[in-house]
Amino acid sequence: MTSTQIHVAVIGAGPAGLMAAEVLAAGGAAVTVYDAMPSAGRKFLMAGRGGLNLTHSEPLPQFLARYREAAPKLQAAIDAFPPDALRQWCEALGEPTFVGTSGRVFPKAFKASPLLRAWLRRLDAAGVRFAFRHRWSGWDDEGRLLFLTPNGPFAIGADATVFALGGASWPRLGSDGGWTKVVAGKGVAISTLRPANCGFDVAWSEVFRTRFEGQPLKGIALVFGGHTVRGEAIVTRTGIEGGAIYALSAELREAIAAKGEATLRIALRPDLDQADLVRRLPAPRGKQSFSNFLRKSAQLSPAAVGLVQEVTMAAGLSPSSLAPTQLAELINAVAIKLTGAAPIARAISSAGGISFDELDAGFMLRKLPGVFAAGEMLDWEAPTGGYLLQASFATGAAAGKGVLKWLAG
Repeated sequence: MTSTQIHVAVIGAGPAGLMAAEVLAAGGAAVTVYDAMPSAGRKFLMAGRGGLNLTHSEPLPQFLARYREAAPKLQAAIDAFPPDALRQWCEALGEPTFVGTSGRVFPKAFKASPLLRAWLRRLDAAGVRFAFRHRWSGWDDEGRLLFLTPNGPFAIGADATVFALGGASWPRLGSDGGWTKVVAGKGVAISTLRPANCGFDVAWSEVFRTRFEGQPLKGIALVFGGHTVRGEAIVTRTGIEGGAIYALSAELREAIAAKGEATLRIALRPDLDQADLVRRLPAPRGKQSFSNFLRKSAQLSPAAVGLVQEVTMAAGLSPSSLAPTQLAELINAVAIKLTGAAPIARAISSAGGISFDELDAGFMLRKLPGVFAAGEMLDWEAPTGGYLLQASFATGAAAGKGVLKWLAG
C-alpha cells in the first residue's frame, strides 16, 4: 500500500462484504477485510451444505416482489447486479451454474466451497488483505475503528468503512447482531432483529410428536391471511418448519407478535377439490383401520393421516365418525395453532436491521459520513430460493460503488 492510496475497511467476510471488497479493489482502493471468525464465508459455506442456491431465474419484476415492502429500496442495487450478472460472475470464477426444475439457480458443483476458494484466490490476487479474529467493537475518540483481537484491543484508521456484519441468525457462524447497540448509539434507526425463514411452535400431543417427528408433509398448500403457498413442511418435535412455512414466516411471525398465536390451514390434497375427495371417501372400510382407509382412499402419507387424527382428537372428535363431506373439508383445511416462532439463533435468516431511511443512494449512513452498510444488516427479508444471497451480493456491490463515488468527491 502506498502512502497516498485510499484505504477502505470492510467489516464482515460474508458475501456482501467480499463483494464490496472486490468492487473496491477493482476501483483502485487498498482493502482490508476484518472478521471476528478464523476464516471467511462461514455462513455462506453453511448455506451451501444442501446445495448452494445462489439466486432464482424468474422474471425480474416477480423476483423483486419477493422482497415485499423493501423491494423499492433494493431495486436499484439488484437492477445493477441482477441474477444474470451473478451467474456470469460465477462463470468467471470457473463455477458455471444451472437452473433447477423449481427455477432456482445453483453452481454445477452444487456446493459453496469451490466457489469461495476461487473467489478468495481472486481477491488475494487483487491485493485484498484479510484480518481474522478481529471483532469490531466501535470507534475511539479519534474516529478510528476499534477491534478486539487475541492480542488485545486494536485500532485502525480508514478513509471509508463498509459494514457487512449480517443479521443475527446462526450466531455461532459469526453474525450475532452484536453490532446493533453500537450503531444505534450513533443515533442510527434500527428495526429490532427478528427470526425470518424460521419454524414455528405447535403444542403437539406426545403421541403425534413421538411418531412423526422429522417426517415431511409433501405436496401441501398452506393458507394464511389471504396468502397461499404450495410446497412441503416437516414435523418437528416442537412444531413445524420447511420451505412452505418459511415462505409465510413474515406473516405468521407478525400475527403471533400481535395476537399471541396464529392459525395456519393446511390443504393435504390441494390438487383435489371437495367433490373429488368426497367421492373417494365413502368406500367401505371393511376390516381395515381408519388410518389405512384414509391412506388408501385419499392417498395421504402416514404423517398427513396422523395430522388429521391429531386435529380431530384435539377437538374431542373421533375421525372415523366424520361424514365424508366433513372429512373432505378437514383434509384440505387442517387448522393448526402456532404459538411462537423459533428463536432467531435457529432461523435461516433475520428480519430487521438498519432502516433504509438512514442510507443515501450509495448505501452510506447519512449520520456517519464515510460509513456504508450492506447485506443482512439492512432492514429487508426475503424467502429462501436464492433471494437472500442475491440481495446480499447486490447490496455489497452497491456499497462498494457507493464508497468509490463518495471518495471521488
